[in-house]
Amino acid sequence: MELDDEGRAVVRPLLTDLYQATMALGYWRAGRACEEAEFELFFRHCPFGGSFALAAGLRDCMCFLRAFRLQDADVQFLASVLPPDTDPAFFEHLRALDCSGVTVRALPEGSLAFPGVPLLQVSGPLLLVQLLETPLLCLVSYASLVATNAARLRLIAGPDKRLLEMGLRRAQGPDGGFTASIYSYLGGFNSSSNTLAGQLRGVPVAGTLAHSFVTSFSGSEVPPDPMLAPASTEGPTVDLTVSVNLWLKRVCIYLGLKVQEPHPGERAAFIAYALAFPRAFQGLLDSYSVHRSGLPNFLAVALALGELGYRAVGVRLDSGDLLQQAQEIRGIFRTVGTQFQVPWLESVPIAVSNNVDEKELARLAQKGSEVDIIGIGTSVVTCPKQPSMGCVYKLVSVGGQPRMKLTEDPEKQTLPGSKAAFRFLGSDGSFLLDLLQLAEEPPPKAGQELRVWPQGAQEPCTVKPAQVEPLLRLCLQQGQLCEPLPSLEESRTFAQQSLSCLNPIHKQLQSPTVYQVALSEKLRALIDSLSAGGPL
Repeated sequence: MELDDEGRAVVRPLLTDLYQATMALGYWRAGRACEEAEFELFFRHCPFGGSFALAAGLRDCMCFLRAFRLQDADVQFLASVLPPDTDPAFFEHLRALDCSGVTVRALPEGSLAFPGVPLLQVSGPLLLVQLLETPLLCLVSYASLVATNAARLRLIAGPDKRLLEMGLRRAQGPDGGFTASIYSYLGGFNSSSNTLAGQLRGVPVAGTLAHSFVTSFSGSEVPPDPMLAPASTEGPTVDLTVSVNLWLKRVCIYLGLKVQEPHPGERAAFIAYALAFPRAFQGLLDSYSVHRSGLPNFLAVALALGELGYRAVGVRLDSGDLLQQAQEIRGIFRTVGTQFQVPWLESVPIAVSNNVDEKELARLAQKGSEVDIIGIGTSVVTCPKQPSMGCVYKLVSVGGQPRMKLTEDPEKQTLPGSKAAFRFLGSDGSFLLDLLQLAEEPPPKAGQELRVWPQGAQEPCTVKPAQVEPLLRLCLQQGQLCEPLPSLEESRTFAQQSLSCLNPIHKQLQSPTVYQVALSEKLRALIDSLSAGGPL
């Protein structure tokens, strides 16, 4: 993974398809390399059978474009795979390429996106903006897919459950894991286990211990320094091991267990972890037996810490019926808290993990669930319901003249011409529809009645928006950033605000109502003309 000066991942220019280079040579030989052209990056269908997507990856695209430059080794490789009689002047042209002539308009990071509406509009010299296709698709498609998947999982979980992304070990390679950690956070997760995402992109990180830590202890280990000072730092230090053993007897009597039942190695592991993290002690309960070992050992350590003014931060379950166990554990926390007069024990957070998918998440998030934190790995980073966003990058104009792909498949026809996009809102701020029109048309106005053509409709309809918002912002002009890019935190907040304005009928995860994207009459007329073989 190559990094820029700010520590962000950079995609190299040759992370592309060979046919971009063969087309570049074709443009150059035809004398068309510097013709002004515009491409649009968009998707045709919302992922996961839903009715919305989140636009993501814009910051990475800007980073890539600003750093774009073919190195000597890149050009030498291209020379080795292109015809041997290729004019050397072509390779000199490649060496001189940068994005100083490129302009990008885009949906802001975290925007709600819908089919056909451009996520990016990229204009500049034809040869160059063609070369940008594959890297831009690579940067936007997966980021948007993961962000959308995370947003769906957040909708299932509701606003109060904390979601931890922990899929790095399940991801499709290091870059996939890194990207997933960033954009699952943008989509609504609270934190990630991925420390690199925390270091480079500011994603909050979380994590405690695994079963290997617990099972590595046999119980015969003696801590080199078992003494722990009170949280207030006032008062004598206490031998935590001795205190835990005293509490264990009291806990076992109350729970009706023999003091020999809780596993001594597990208890030693908990003590070791508590000595290292007295202010952040969490117990992993299911290494041996939750009720006969993990729970009493955790309670003994937590109560010993409590005497010193520390409070355990939680427990985690990683197997079995997570919902039922959480209910039972919460009940025990309440009764033990009452018995020993430690009311804080009743609200100790319960975290769960173990192949949580959408179905299991809905179960864990149901009303009355005692689960507080849910760790999700495979189901967020691999997007098993749909592994690809299906984004495309299509030419819409050359030399100011519209271009349109007709094709044998009507679904793959493109929308010609340089365009503007607007979102119509109702008086209550809810989203009504998105409008695509030619860039040359005057922008629609709030309160103005407009005749538009919904995508796929045979007849136009009339709409009167209370508010109109332009969707595409000028991000890069002649290779220069037009405004500072929002932080990841700002984009995450924007995504959640945008989702709150979307009608619940469009947020249903099963059989949602399709959000409407419409065309202006002038754009529809241009499409009809070009489809009929009319003049440009």
